[in-house]
Amino acid sequence: MAVAARLAGMTHIQCFAHSLNLASQKALKTQSVIRLLGRVRRVTGFFRRSTTASDQLKQKQRLLQLPAHRLITDIITRWNSSYDMIERFLEQQPAICAALLSPDVRRSAKEVFTLNESDIMCAEEVVRALKPMKDATMVMSEESVPTLSVIAPLHAKLMMGAQESHDDTPTVRDIKAAIAEDLGKRYASEKETLHMASAVDPRFKGLPFLSEAETRDIYSRLLEAVVGMIKKKKVEEENVAEDAHINDSCASISQPPPKRPRTSCALVDLLGATFPSTSSDNTEPKSENDLAAGEIKKYRGEAPLPLTENPLSWWKNHEQDYPQLSKIAKGLLCIPGTSVSAERVFSSAGDIVTAQRSLLKAEHVDQLVFLHKNLEI
Repeated sequence: MAVAARLAGMTHIQCFAHSLNLASQKALKTQSVIRLLGRVRRVTGFFRRSTTASDQLKQKQRLLQLPAHRLITDIITRWNSSYDMIERFLEQQPAICAALLSPDVRRSAKEVFTLNESDIMCAEEVVRALKPMKDATMVMSEESVPTLSVIAPLHAKLMMGAQESHDDTPTVRDIKAAIAEDLGKRYASEKETLHMASAVDPRFKGLPFLSEAETRDIYSRLLEAVVGMIKKKKVEEENVAEDAHINDSCASISQPPPKRPRTSCALVDLLGATFPSTSSDNTEPKSENDLAAGEIKKYRGEAPLPLTENPLSWWKNHEQDYPQLSKIAKGLLCIPGTSVSAERVFSSAGDIVTAQRSLLKAEHVDQLVFLHKNLEI
Protein backbone atom coordinates (compact mmCIF):
# COMPACT_ATOMS: atom_id res chain seq x y z
CA MET A 1 0.00 0.00 0.00
CA ALA A 2 2.87 2.36 0.78
CA VAL A 3 4.37 1.77 -2.69
CA ALA A 4 0.99 2.36 -4.37
CA ALA A 5 0.55 5.65 -2.51
CA ARG A 6 4.05 6.78 -3.44
CA LEU A 7 3.54 5.95 -7.13
CA ALA A 8 0.25 7.87 -7.08
CA GLY A 9 1.94 10.88 -5.50
CA MET A 10 -0.14 10.56 -2.33
CA THR A 11 0.87 10.70 1.33
CA HIS A 12 0.73 7.28 2.97
CA ILE A 13 -0.23 7.29 6.65
CA GLN A 14 1.02 4.30 8.59
CA CYS A 15 -1.58 2.43 10.63
CA PHE A 16 -1.10 3.89 14.11
CA ALA A 17 -2.51 0.79 15.81
CA HIS A 18 0.15 -1.27 14.03
CA SER A 19 2.83 1.20 15.14
CA LEU A 20 1.61 0.89 18.73
CA ASN A 21 1.74 -2.89 18.43
CA LEU A 22 5.34 -2.84 17.17
CA ALA A 23 6.49 -0.47 19.93
CA SER A 24 4.73 -2.52 22.61
CA GLN A 25 6.20 -5.75 21.27
CA LYS A 26 9.65 -4.19 21.66
CA ALA A 27 8.80 -3.28 25.26
CA LEU A 28 7.70 -6.85 26.00
CA LYS A 29 11.05 -8.19 24.80
CA THR A 30 13.04 -6.65 27.64
CA GLN A 31 14.61 -9.29 29.89
CA SER A 32 12.63 -8.54 33.04
CA VAL A 33 9.30 -8.56 31.17
CA ILE A 34 10.15 -11.81 29.34
CA ARG A 35 10.89 -13.46 32.69
CA LEU A 36 7.67 -12.13 34.23
CA LEU A 37 5.50 -13.27 31.31
CA GLY A 38 6.96 -16.76 31.51
CA ARG A 39 6.16 -17.03 35.22
CA VAL A 40 2.61 -15.70 34.81
CA ARG A 41 1.96 -18.06 31.88
CA ARG A 42 3.04 -20.96 34.04
CA VAL A 43 0.43 -20.08 36.68
CA THR A 44 -2.42 -19.37 34.24
CA GLY A 45 -1.61 -22.53 32.28
CA PHE A 46 -1.77 -24.59 35.48
CA PHE A 47 -5.29 -23.33 36.26
CA ARG A 48 -6.42 -24.00 32.68
CA ARG A 49 -5.15 -27.60 32.79
CA SER A 50 -6.29 -28.51 36.32
CA THR A 51 -10.03 -28.78 36.94
CA THR A 52 -9.37 -29.03 40.69
CA ALA A 53 -7.41 -25.77 40.71
CA SER A 54 -10.04 -24.10 38.52
CA ASP A 55 -12.84 -25.14 40.90
CA GLN A 56 -10.86 -23.91 43.90
CA LEU A 57 -10.26 -20.57 42.17
CA LYS A 58 -14.00 -20.10 41.65
CA GLN A 59 -14.66 -20.85 45.33
CA LYS A 60 -12.00 -18.38 46.49
CA GLN A 61 -13.38 -15.72 44.14
CA ARG A 62 -16.78 -16.03 45.81
CA LEU A 63 -15.28 -15.97 49.32
CA LEU A 64 -13.11 -12.93 48.57
CA GLN A 65 -15.91 -11.24 46.58
CA LEU A 66 -13.76 -10.90 43.48
CA PRO A 67 -15.14 -10.81 39.93
CA ALA A 68 -15.76 -14.31 38.56
CA HIS A 69 -13.29 -13.81 35.72
CA ARG A 70 -11.28 -16.57 34.12
CA LEU A 71 -7.52 -16.24 33.92
CA ILE A 72 -6.12 -15.21 30.55
CA THR A 73 -3.27 -16.84 28.67
CA ASP A 74 -1.67 -14.52 26.16
CA ILE A 75 -1.14 -14.97 22.41
CA ILE A 76 2.37 -14.20 21.20
CA THR A 77 1.24 -12.17 18.18
CA ARG A 78 -1.02 -9.87 20.21
CA TRP A 79 0.81 -7.72 22.73
CA ASN A 80 -2.40 -6.51 24.37
CA SER A 81 -3.24 -10.11 25.30
CA SER A 82 -0.02 -10.16 27.36
CA TYR A 83 -1.09 -6.92 29.03
CA ASP A 84 -4.55 -8.37 29.72
CA MET A 85 -3.00 -11.56 31.13
CA ILE A 86 -0.88 -9.64 33.65
CA GLU A 87 -3.72 -7.26 34.54
CA ARG A 88 -6.15 -10.15 35.12
CA PHE A 89 -3.52 -11.97 37.20
CA LEU A 90 -3.15 -8.92 39.46
CA GLU A 91 -6.92 -8.61 39.78
CA GLN A 92 -7.27 -12.25 40.84
CA GLN A 93 -3.98 -12.53 42.74
CA PRO A 94 -5.58 -12.96 46.23
CA ALA A 95 -7.86 -15.73 44.92
CA ILE A 96 -4.96 -17.37 43.05
CA CYS A 97 -2.79 -17.48 46.17
CA ALA A 98 -5.64 -18.86 48.27
CA ALA A 99 -6.45 -21.52 45.67
CA LEU A 100 -2.81 -22.62 45.38
CA LEU A 101 -2.63 -23.04 49.16
CA SER A 102 -5.67 -25.34 49.13
CA PRO A 103 -4.88 -28.94 50.28
CA ASP A 104 -6.95 -30.33 47.38
CA VAL A 105 -4.78 -28.50 44.85
CA ARG A 106 -1.54 -29.51 46.56
CA ARG A 107 -2.60 -33.19 46.63
CA SER A 108 -3.48 -33.22 42.92
CA ALA A 109 -0.41 -31.32 41.70
CA LYS A 110 3.17 -32.53 41.99
CA GLU A 111 4.55 -29.00 41.91
CA VAL A 112 2.62 -25.82 42.64
CA PHE A 113 4.20 -22.70 41.23
CA THR A 114 3.41 -19.16 42.35
CA LEU A 115 4.86 -15.66 42.11
CA ASN A 116 6.79 -14.00 44.90
CA GLU A 117 6.45 -10.42 46.12
CA SER A 118 9.08 -9.03 43.75
CA ASP A 119 7.25 -10.64 40.81
CA ILE A 120 3.99 -8.98 41.88
CA MET A 121 5.72 -5.59 42.11
CA CYS A 122 7.25 -6.12 38.67
CA ALA A 123 3.81 -7.00 37.24
CA GLU A 124 2.31 -3.82 38.69
CA GLU A 125 5.13 -1.76 37.15
CA VAL A 126 4.64 -3.37 33.73
CA VAL A 127 0.89 -2.70 33.76
CA ARG A 128 1.44 0.90 34.85
CA ALA A 129 4.08 1.50 32.16
CA LEU A 130 2.07 -0.08 29.34
CA LYS A 131 -1.36 1.33 30.24
CA PRO A 132 -0.97 4.43 27.99
CA MET A 133 -0.22 2.13 25.05
CA LYS A 134 -3.28 0.03 25.85
CA ASP A 135 -5.51 3.10 26.12
CA ALA A 136 -4.14 4.51 22.85
CA THR A 137 -4.89 1.22 21.11
CA MET A 138 -8.48 1.34 22.36
CA VAL A 139 -8.87 4.93 21.11
CA MET A 140 -7.57 4.00 17.66
CA SER A 141 -10.01 1.08 17.46
CA GLU A 142 -13.01 3.43 17.44
CA GLU A 143 -15.14 3.41 14.28
CA SER A 144 -17.64 6.20 14.92
CA VAL A 145 -15.17 9.10 15.20
CA PRO A 146 -12.20 10.24 13.07
CA THR A 147 -8.85 8.73 13.98
CA LEU A 148 -6.34 10.60 11.78
CA SER A 149 -6.59 13.79 13.86
CA VAL A 150 -5.88 11.83 17.06
CA ILE A 151 -2.51 10.44 15.94
CA ALA A 152 -0.41 13.59 16.49
CA PRO A 153 -1.64 14.36 20.05
CA LEU A 154 -1.45 10.69 21.03
CA HIS A 155 2.04 10.31 19.59
CA ALA A 156 3.22 13.42 21.46
CA LYS A 157 1.61 12.23 24.71
CA LEU A 158 3.16 8.77 24.46
CA MET A 159 6.60 10.20 23.68
CA MET A 160 6.31 12.54 26.66
CA GLY A 161 5.23 9.67 28.90
CA ALA A 162 8.19 7.58 27.70
CA GLN A 163 10.67 10.10 29.07
CA GLU A 164 12.74 8.72 31.91
CA SER A 165 11.84 9.81 35.44
CA HIS A 166 14.11 9.80 38.48
CA ASP A 167 11.86 7.37 40.38
CA ASP A 168 11.59 4.79 37.56
CA THR A 169 12.66 1.24 38.34
CA PRO A 170 15.00 -0.58 35.91
CA THR A 171 12.01 -2.45 34.44
CA VAL A 172 10.06 0.74 33.77
CA ARG A 173 13.15 2.44 32.31
CA ASP A 174 13.68 -0.45 29.90
CA ILE A 175 10.02 -0.37 28.80
CA LYS A 176 10.04 3.40 28.28
CA ALA A 177 13.32 3.27 26.35
CA ALA A 178 11.98 0.59 24.01
CA ILE A 179 8.76 2.53 23.36
CA ALA A 180 10.56 5.85 22.82
CA GLU A 181 13.09 4.31 20.44
CA ASP A 182 10.44 2.67 18.26
CA LEU A 183 7.80 5.42 18.24
CA GLY A 184 10.36 8.22 17.89
CA LYS A 185 11.40 7.13 14.39
CA ARG A 186 7.85 7.03 13.02
CA TYR A 187 5.66 9.69 11.33
CA ALA A 188 8.49 12.12 10.61
CA SER A 189 7.46 12.56 6.95
CA GLU A 190 3.72 12.66 7.69
CA LYS A 191 3.86 15.34 10.41
CA GLU A 192 2.35 18.13 8.32
CA THR A 193 -0.70 16.07 7.31
CA LEU A 194 -1.24 14.84 10.87
CA HIS A 195 -0.91 18.34 12.35
CA MET A 196 -3.28 19.79 9.74
CA ALA A 197 -5.83 17.09 10.61
CA SER A 198 -5.53 17.95 14.31
CA ALA A 199 -5.91 21.67 13.52
CA VAL A 200 -9.27 21.14 11.78
CA ASP A 201 -10.50 18.87 14.58
CA PRO A 202 -12.31 21.23 17.00
CA ARG A 203 -11.17 19.05 19.91
CA PHE A 204 -7.46 19.60 19.24
CA LYS A 205 -7.39 22.91 17.31
CA GLY A 206 -5.31 24.60 20.04
CA LEU A 207 -2.44 22.21 19.18
CA PRO A 208 -1.01 22.31 22.74
CA PHE A 209 1.42 19.51 21.86
CA LEU A 210 3.23 21.84 19.42
CA SER A 211 5.38 24.91 20.01
CA GLU A 212 4.04 28.38 19.16
CA ALA A 213 6.20 28.53 16.03
CA GLU A 214 4.93 25.13 14.84
CA THR A 215 1.32 26.15 15.54
CA ARG A 216 1.74 29.36 13.51
CA ASP A 217 3.26 27.39 10.66
CA ILE A 218 0.39 24.88 10.60
CA TYR A 219 -2.25 27.61 10.55
CA SER A 220 -0.32 29.45 7.83
CA ARG A 221 -0.48 26.31 5.71
CA LEU A 222 -4.16 25.95 6.56
CA LEU A 223 -4.68 29.57 5.44
CA GLU A 224 -3.04 28.78 2.10
CA ALA A 225 -5.32 25.78 1.67
CA VAL A 226 -8.46 27.83 2.40
CA VAL A 227 -7.32 30.59 -0.01
CA GLY A 228 -6.89 27.93 -2.68
CA MET A 229 -10.43 26.65 -2.02
CA ILE A 230 -11.87 30.18 -2.29
CA LYS A 231 -10.04 30.87 -5.56
CA LYS A 232 -11.22 27.59 -6.98
CA LYS A 233 -14.81 28.38 -6.01
CA LYS A 234 -14.54 31.87 -7.54
CA VAL A 235 -13.31 30.45 -10.86
CA GLU A 236 -16.18 27.97 -10.89
CA GLU A 237 -18.71 30.74 -10.17
CA GLU A 238 -17.24 32.93 -12.92
CA ASN A 239 -17.53 30.09 -15.41
CA VAL A 240 -21.15 29.49 -14.41
CA ALA A 241 -21.91 33.24 -14.62
CA GLU A 242 -20.30 33.46 -18.06
CA ASP A 243 -22.40 30.57 -19.32
CA ALA A 244 -25.52 32.16 -17.84
CA HIS A 245 -24.66 35.52 -19.47
CA ILE A 246 -24.32 33.87 -22.87
CA ASN A 247 -27.69 32.18 -22.43
CA ASP A 248 -29.30 35.46 -21.32
CA SER A 249 -27.82 37.30 -24.32
CA CYS A 250 -29.26 34.73 -26.68
CA ALA A 251 -32.65 35.00 -25.00
CA SER A 252 -32.65 38.83 -25.03
CA ILE A 253 -32.27 38.90 -28.82
CA SER A 254 -35.65 37.27 -29.27
CA GLN A 255 -37.43 39.12 -26.45
CA PRO A 256 -38.06 42.88 -26.08
CA PRO A 257 -36.75 44.52 -22.88
CA PRO A 258 -39.29 44.63 -20.03
CA LYS A 259 -40.96 47.95 -19.31
CA ARG A 260 -40.31 49.63 -15.96
CA PRO A 261 -43.46 50.36 -13.96
CA ARG A 262 -44.32 54.07 -13.88
CA THR A 263 -44.83 54.04 -10.13
CA SER A 264 -41.27 52.77 -9.63
CA CYS A 265 -39.86 55.52 -11.85
CA ALA A 266 -41.80 58.16 -9.93
CA LEU A 267 -40.64 56.78 -6.59
CA VAL A 268 -37.03 56.92 -7.72
CA ASP A 269 -37.45 60.51 -8.93
CA LEU A 270 -38.92 61.61 -5.59
CA LEU A 271 -36.86 59.65 -3.04
CA GLY A 272 -33.85 58.41 -4.95
CA ALA A 273 -31.48 61.00 -3.48
CA THR A 274 -32.65 60.33 0.09
CA PHE A 275 -32.74 56.54 -0.11
CA PRO A 276 -30.04 55.43 -2.54
CA SER A 277 -30.48 51.89 -3.83
CA THR A 278 -26.76 51.11 -3.60
CA SER A 279 -24.41 51.40 -0.69
CA SER A 280 -22.47 54.65 -0.55
CA ASP A 281 -19.52 53.26 1.45
CA ASN A 282 -17.68 52.25 -1.72
CA THR A 283 -16.21 49.38 0.28
CA GLU A 284 -14.06 47.12 -1.83
CA PRO A 285 -14.81 43.38 -1.77
CA LYS A 286 -12.58 41.38 0.54
CA SER A 287 -9.65 39.51 -0.95
CA GLU A 288 -9.37 35.72 -0.84
CA ASN A 289 -6.73 36.03 1.87
CA ASP A 290 -9.01 38.22 4.03
CA LEU A 291 -11.94 35.82 3.64
CA ALA A 292 -9.78 32.82 4.54
CA ALA A 293 -8.18 34.61 7.50
CA GLY A 294 -11.65 35.59 8.74
CA GLU A 295 -12.87 31.99 8.70
CA ILE A 296 -9.78 30.70 10.50
CA LYS A 297 -9.84 33.48 13.11
CA LYS A 298 -13.50 32.84 13.86
CA TYR A 299 -12.88 29.08 14.03
CA ARG A 300 -9.97 29.44 16.44
CA GLY A 301 -12.10 31.72 18.62
CA GLU A 302 -14.73 29.03 19.11
CA ALA A 303 -14.73 27.07 22.37
CA PRO A 304 -12.92 23.72 22.01
CA LEU A 305 -15.14 20.71 21.49
CA PRO A 306 -15.17 18.24 24.41
CA LEU A 307 -13.10 15.12 23.76
CA THR A 308 -16.21 12.96 24.07
CA GLU A 309 -17.98 14.72 21.18
CA ASN A 310 -17.82 13.82 17.48
CA PRO A 311 -15.99 16.45 15.37
CA LEU A 312 -17.85 15.38 12.23
CA SER A 313 -21.16 16.27 13.88
CA TRP A 314 -19.69 19.64 14.87
CA TRP A 315 -18.66 20.40 11.29
CA LYS A 316 -22.07 19.33 10.01
CA ASN A 317 -23.72 21.86 12.33
CA HIS A 318 -21.22 24.65 11.51
CA GLU A 319 -20.82 24.06 7.79
CA GLN A 320 -22.62 27.31 6.93
CA ASP A 321 -20.35 29.32 9.23
CA TYR A 322 -17.16 27.97 7.65
CA PRO A 323 -18.03 27.08 4.04
CA GLN A 324 -14.44 26.64 2.83
CA LEU A 325 -12.76 25.46 6.03
CA SER A 326 -15.40 22.76 6.45
CA LYS A 327 -14.47 21.27 3.06
CA ILE A 328 -10.83 20.97 4.10
CA ALA A 329 -11.87 19.47 7.45
CA LYS A 330 -14.05 16.84 5.80
CA GLY A 331 -11.28 15.98 3.34
CA LEU A 332 -8.79 15.37 6.17
CA LEU A 333 -11.01 13.86 8.85
CA CYS A 334 -12.38 11.20 6.50
CA ILE A 335 -8.89 9.63 6.23
CA PRO A 336 -8.61 6.64 8.61
CA GLY A 337 -5.62 6.68 10.93
CA THR A 338 -5.69 2.91 11.33
CA SER A 339 -6.60 -0.15 9.28
CA VAL A 340 -8.58 -1.71 12.14
CA SER A 341 -11.95 -0.86 10.57
CA ALA A 342 -10.92 -2.31 7.20
CA GLU A 343 -9.73 -5.51 8.86
CA ARG A 344 -13.04 -5.77 10.71
CA VAL A 345 -14.90 -5.47 7.39
CA PHE A 346 -12.92 -8.40 5.98
CA SER A 347 -13.69 -10.35 9.13
CA SER A 348 -17.40 -9.52 8.77
CA ALA A 349 -17.31 -10.55 5.11
CA GLY A 350 -15.83 -13.89 6.12
CA ASP A 351 -18.66 -14.41 8.60
CA ILE A 352 -21.31 -13.48 6.02
CA VAL A 353 -20.08 -15.22 2.87
CA THR A 354 -20.31 -18.81 4.06
CA ALA A 355 -20.28 -21.93 1.89
CA GLN A 356 -24.07 -21.75 1.60
CA ARG A 357 -23.76 -18.22 0.17
CA SER A 358 -20.89 -18.85 -2.22
CA LEU A 359 -23.01 -17.96 -5.28
CA LEU A 360 -23.92 -14.47 -4.08
CA LYS A 361 -23.13 -11.65 -6.47
CA ALA A 362 -20.53 -9.06 -5.47
CA GLU A 363 -23.10 -6.26 -5.10
CA HIS A 364 -25.22 -8.43 -2.80
CA VAL A 365 -22.17 -9.20 -0.64
CA ASP A 366 -21.48 -5.45 -0.38
CA GLN A 367 -25.06 -4.84 0.73
CA LEU A 368 -24.94 -7.62 3.34
CA VAL A 369 -21.62 -6.37 4.76
CA PHE A 370 -23.02 -2.82 4.93
CA LEU A 371 -26.15 -3.99 6.76
CA HIS A 372 -24.08 -6.14 9.12
CA LYS A 373 -21.92 -3.15 10.11
CA ASN A 374 -24.66 -0.49 10.28
CA LEU A 375 -28.01 -2.15 11.01
CA GLU A 376 -28.91 -2.30 14.69
CA ILE A 377 -31.12 -5.27 15.46
